[in-house]
Amino acid sequence: MPRLAEARKPAEPASERQVERWDRILGAAAELGTDTAYEQVQMQEIARAADVALGTLYRYFPSKVQLFATVFAARVARFVEEEWPVEGGDAFDVVGERLVALNRRLMEQPVLCGSMVRATAANYADRSELRAPVPDSHLYAAVLGTLGEDDPCQERITAVRMLVYSWWGVLFSELSGRTTSSEARYEIGLAARRLLARDASRG
Repeated sequence: MPRLAEARKPAEPASERQVERWDRILGAAAELGTDTAYEQVQMQEIARAADVALGTLYRYFPSKVQLFATVFAARVARFVEEEWPVEGGDAFDVVGERLVALNRRLMEQPVLCGSMVRATAANYADRSELRAPVPDSHLYAAVLGTLGEDDPCQERITAVRMLVYSWWGVLFSELSGRTTSSEARYEIGLAARRLLARDASRG
């Protein structure tokens, strides 16, 4: 019988050994989720693949929602760190191109992407302290950094937030097959230029 998730705040890895174990869990979840639908992925299987006790898995991730939402946040953070930096070019175009590249990277594993998006949506709806990390902060920092904004005004922050919301919508639409990759590229690029350039012209 599957173990029921406990309503408690996830533990944070502190030691090097705990961080390594935490990373193994995320890697195992991503590997199993690459070809297995979200509903069919079992926490017991993830614990076994990560070579950790089931209790250890639940200590760090009390629910599958928190686990796959964390996988998503980690993937976005890694993309921002390793693949976002671009030198030169129009800043608005660069932002659009990097968001398109992020979608392309995520869509390389559509089954896993679907699980991560589903879990992250549920995670956003959770207003308790149990909520897992969200990817927004990494994207906000990346966009503002590309724009050269060290101390952005509230209107600029709002424009970036609206752009991230637009990116979310396009990713979901592309994932569900309602938007083609070429349409997604156009829509994200248009959103970046319209939202950010309009905001800049007001400043």
